[in-house]
Amino acid sequence: MLYAFGFERVGVLVGDLYFVDPQPHKGQEGAEHGVRLELRILERGAPKGSIYSAQPIEVGRPIWRADLLESVAGPPGSFDRAHHHPVFSDWDPSSRVFVRELSADPLGWLAGQLADLDGLVAAAGFPADVVGPDDAESLRGVAPEIVDVTRRLLEKVRSGELGNPPRAEALAGASRVAAASRRAGSAGAAFGGAASGGAASGGAASAGAASAGAASGGAASGGAASAGAASEGEPVSIRAGWL
Repeated sequence: MLYAFGFERVGVLVGDLYFVDPQPHKGQEGAEHGVRLELRILERGAPKGSIYSAQPIEVGRPIWRADLLESVAGPPGSFDRAHHHPVFSDWDPSSRVFVRELSADPLGWLAGQLADLDGLVAAAGFPADVVGPDDAESLRGVAPEIVDVTRRLLEKVRSGELGNPPRAEALAGASRVAAASRRAGSAGAAFGGAASGGAASGGAASAGAASAGAASGGAASGGAASAGAASEGEPVSIRAGWL
């Protein structure tokens, strides 16, 4: 399930999550689930039809992420995996940052973060004008609603309604996409080595792999499943949820 709160230039997305890291750090082994929040850049596209057409809305680059997670095998309410990512490099987050206050009082901690949009943006290394002039005040005004949505999603995760592993057929489809990506990359590399224009053909292979990766991302954005591996034999990550 996904909720979106949009302001002039940024938005907050909130959704349930199930995640398995194939190469976890010590103490973070096994499946985890909970609620993920992301502060994202919003952009408006030009209308694609008449003056009455729906306006395209792009949910762009992430600025900040909070993961209110706990291990599936652990006791409900432990928040033993709760963390945040204060910085992103393009679309990839920095390492997990664990804060004692976040695990002790996740909703209270979240309310405090949402009250300081300018601080989140500055810590992430974005210019101040990435947000609209009224976005910070607008976000503070709806922060209680965002926190309440988060609370309700957490309750649904604990009841078993949300935050579950992907359905077998969705995971199988995502795994096929990952396998196709590996095959495309291998074929491209072989062709690049045989052809005299190796760089050009290698670039084509790279584009093919990227296209396959986009298909994998599509599965994830559908709220079903995402599975990916960079090379044959590498462990496959599992993620269910919109974010």
